[in-house]
Amino acid sequence: MSGIFGVVLKKDCREVLFYGTDYHSHLGTQFGGLAVWGESLNKKIHDISRTQFKARFYTEYQALKGNKGIGVISTQNPQPISIDSKFGLFAICTTGFIENSKDLAKDLFTQGVSLSDSIDGKVNMTELVAKLIIRENTIVEGIKRMFSLIRGSCSLLLLTKHGLWAARDKLGYSPLVVGQNRGGFAVATETSAFSNLGFQSTKILSPGEIVFINEKAITVKKKPEPIIQINGFLWIYTGFPASSYEGINVEVVRERCGRYLAGGDNVAADLVAGIPDSGTTHAIGYALESGIPFRRPLVKYTPGYDRSYTPPSQETRDLIARMKLIPIKELIQGKRIVLCDDSIVRGTQLKNYTLQKLWENGAKEVHLRIACPPYLFPSRLDYSTKGKEELAARRAIRAIEGRDIEDISEYLDHNSKKYKKMVKYIAKELGVTTLKYQTVDDMVKAIGLTREQICLYIWTGQYPCSKDVS
Repeated sequence: MSGIFGVVLKKDCREVLFYGTDYHSHLGTQFGGLAVWGESLNKKIHDISRTQFKARFYTEYQALKGNKGIGVISTQNPQPISIDSKFGLFAICTTGFIENSKDLAKDLFTQGVSLSDSIDGKVNMTELVAKLIIRENTIVEGIKRMFSLIRGSCSLLLLTKHGLWAARDKLGYSPLVVGQNRGGFAVATETSAFSNLGFQSTKILSPGEIVFINEKAITVKKKPEPIIQINGFLWIYTGFPASSYEGINVEVVRERCGRYLAGGDNVAADLVAGIPDSGTTHAIGYALESGIPFRRPLVKYTPGYDRSYTPPSQETRDLIARMKLIPIKELIQGKRIVLCDDSIVRGTQLKNYTLQKLWENGAKEVHLRIACPPYLFPSRLDYSTKGKEELAARRAIRAIEGRDIEDISEYLDHNSKKYKKMVKYIAKELGVTTLKYQTVDDMVKAIGLTREQICLYIWTGQYPCSKDVS
């Protein structure tokens, strides 16, 4: 996913917009962008795949004068984009993934509508959304129509000279929260962007809800939908520890996940460790529940190294995975280690760079504990892993069955023989002493919402319900 941030103030917004956007840097690695409305609309977009957002924009943001603006850290598309339309000139940024983008683009082409920002034949989702919106008579009707046409998820910020439009996707898959202080309003994917900038969270946008914000007030323009199915991976891995979604803090959930992992786990060990960053809190919860001391045999060299999950190329992911973690031999040699992590997606970096460092430094045993269930289905609602063949759990099933199979229902039941065989295969492939995954039920309990309120697709294959969404 991407991270989006918007602000409307009674005074100049440049500094707040710059830092508020930067607080979303953990959500994307490809493009950063800012758009500010002052006497006119000014916009900057840069490739940030080789540098940090704040380093790339630090000198330039100061030239973007105005009292309202939007910013984005993007996983794929250059944004925000600007369009001059019957609604006037506006800028827009989005987060999400539109599964039927190619079909929607073809429909626009047949109607004589062009898309100018495609790269290598791939549609820029943000431009597609903008072109769908301007087909209707009003911005509200345009957003509603876009919601009805897309298959997938899309939350957005749309900036005009009059103010800021914010809309959360129809399923509530990605979060969007309004903050307020005496100087005005802000809207963010991550609530962690608020506190150091002096904002208090005042409104959680609900699925499908559309609001308009100016210097004076926030006005609801479309009421929310009756369903919510938020991305459960936000709490397990994607989200920042200080953020809250639906009022539930990430750090608290990760600690609870660790406690549930430790429950009923009778492994004998000398220490509990987490793979930084998100695995750290899962490990703290495990240590608190088990009584085994928490230590840090692997430390992250933070400057310059982002998450190894988000970059699109395997080469870049491998480089980050190899370079960012530094082992401490004195804490590893001869030790039986419970190692907690958020997830196993492909498993290649975990095996080749993380676990290898523990074995090379003399670990006696490594008991791997994963805070979510096996990742079995490529996401259909955001930019992440898109091929089944990449997933470690699918490789295990293919090896066990001798071929790819469509019906994997037996592998979804953590009590079944085939599930246990799959886990044993993954443990052997990774080279760990033992492996245990979180169950779906315990993960849901740790999050604190009902099962029906969380998108569990990547673990269960159950696609979020979107009926009755207008």
